[in-house]
Amino acid sequence: MKLIDGKKISNIQRLKIKEEVYRIKSKTGTIPGLATILIGKDPASQIYIKSKIEACKHVGIRSFHHDLTENSSQKDIIDLIKNLNNNRDIDGILLQLPLPKNSYVQKCIDEISPMKDVDGLHPMNIGVLSLSKNWDEIIRKSVLISCTPLGIMYLLEQSNIKICGKTAVVIGRSNLVGKPISMLLLASNATVIMTHSKTKNLKEICKSADILVVAIGNPKFINKDFIKNGATVIDVGINRTHDGLCGDVDLDTVRNMNIKITPTPGGVGPMTITMLLENTLKAFNNRRKNSSQ
Repeated sequence: MKLIDGKKISNIQRLKIKEEVYRIKSKTGTIPGLATILIGKDPASQIYIKSKIEACKHVGIRSFHHDLTENSSQKDIIDLIKNLNNNRDIDGILLQLPLPKNSYVQKCIDEISPMKDVDGLHPMNIGVLSLSKNWDEIIRKSVLISCTPLGIMYLLEQSNIKICGKTAVVIGRSNLVGKPISMLLLASNATVIMTHSKTKNLKEICKSADILVVAIGNPKFINKDFIKNGATVIDVGINRTHDGLCGDVDLDTVRNMNIKITPTPGGVGPMTITMLLENTLKAFNNRRKNSSQ
C-alpha cells in the first residue's frame, strides 16, 4: 500500500495560488475575496469554516464571514446572498452545508450568482460541466467545479495516475461528489461506472476498477474484497468515530495490497479546501475577463 499525500500536494498548490494572488495585487492593487456563510452553530461546520478562513489568510485572499442564527428563514439567507452577489469586493460565495433546514438548500444555492459559485453547485455550472466534451474544454471554459471532485483530479494528476482508457468506478451518486467526479473522469476519457446503494454485485464491479472513488459516508465499509491489486483508491469519506477520524475504506485490510490510496485524514480533505481557494481565484479572473469584453 502506498499513501497519496494530499497534504503535500495541497501545500504545493497553495503556494502557487499565493504567488498568483501576490502577482495580482502587485499588478492591479486588488485582491480576490471569498464570502462564507454559516447558518447555526454546528460544531463540524464551525471547524470547516475556520479552516477555510485560515486558508484564505495563508494565501492572501480576503475573507468575509457571515454568521446567521439557526432560526434564520429562507428569505434571510437569500437576502444576504443577494447582497453578496452585488458586492464588488466579493468574488466567491460559499454557503456552508448542511443547513439546519435542508428543505430549502437548493433554493438558496440557486440564488448564488453562477460567477461567484465557488462550490460549483449552481445548476448553470453543473450544466456547463455536463455539456463539456473533454478536459481541455473544461479548462478553456474556466468552469467552476465542485471542490472535492476537482481536488481528486489534481491528486490523480500530481500522483501520475493515468486516467485515459482506465476503468473508473464511483461509489456514491451525490451532487457534491459522485456525479461531478464521474463527469470529470469521463471528460478525461475513463470508462466510468457509477454505483450506489441499489447496485447489485457491488464487490465484483469494484474489483474491475483501475480507479475506485469511494464517497458514501460509511466508516470502513470498503475492504480488500472490493479492491484489485494495482488499483488507485480515492477515499472521500470523513467519518467521526470513537477511535477518531476514518474513511470509507478499511485501511487495516488493504495494507499489504499493491495499491495507491488516499488516507483519512490527510488525503482528499486538504485538497477540497485548496480547490476552494483555486475556484475563488478562478472566479476573480472570470469576472474581470467578462467585464473587459
